[in-house]
Amino acid sequence: MVSESQLKSIAKDIRRMTLLCAGSSGEGHLGGALSISDLLAVLYNKMRVDPQNPKKPGRDRLIVSKGHAGPAVYAALASRDFFPKDWLKTLNALGTNLPSHCDMNKTPGIDMTTGSLGQGLSAAVGCAIASRLSADGALIYCILGDGESQEGQIWEAFMSAAHYKLDNLTVIIDNKSTAKYAISVRWGILRLSGKPLVGTQPLSTAMMSRPFPKPLTTLKPSGVNHP
Repeated sequence: MVSESQLKSIAKDIRRMTLLCAGSSGEGHLGGALSISDLLAVLYNKMRVDPQNPKKPGRDRLIVSKGHAGPAVYAALASRDFFPKDWLKTLNALGTNLPSHCDMNKTPGIDMTTGSLGQGLSAAVGCAIASRLSADGALIYCILGDGESQEGQIWEAFMSAAHYKLDNLTVIIDNKSTAKYAISVRWGILRLSGKPLVGTQPLSTAMMSRPFPKPLTTLKPSGVNHP
């Protein structure tokens, strides 16, 4: 089991590698990537995944609907050795396996192609239903951004998840402002904080609790000093 101090160290490495990844290409959405660094450190060290077999049936899955946070996701995957860390220097380069938005056909460990905002939760609902039908025991996690949560498709996906009682699906919202959407379809709410001062242990405990939407109050330049 990964300790609190280890998770903090992993989260710090994810931030460092996120900056390296985006800096290598001179582009990238750093705010939205850094804000979920702690969360990614927890998830990729708690989920049932196998870096040596990224497509393993029955694995837990993470769908990052806010696909522009790709550099942080790539950093987290590299920290778990899904691919060589040298790949981080090839973000969005010609022929790269790390495009600016996550692509399941290019990058080991990516469970769903994202980038067009508002679509990730629908895919997560589909994965959760498929897992239930196959009885493989997989848990599905989906990270939403606050802006995309104003898309009608997000509302429809929330209602579908509630209708099918998908207790194997956990939705993490990268801002508390969208909590009312989950309430409107009778999902439970757990408020968290993604700020570094809170640490990773509260996140670790919450992510492994009964799945339901978890609005995560974050700080965009989380854990990084800047002028």
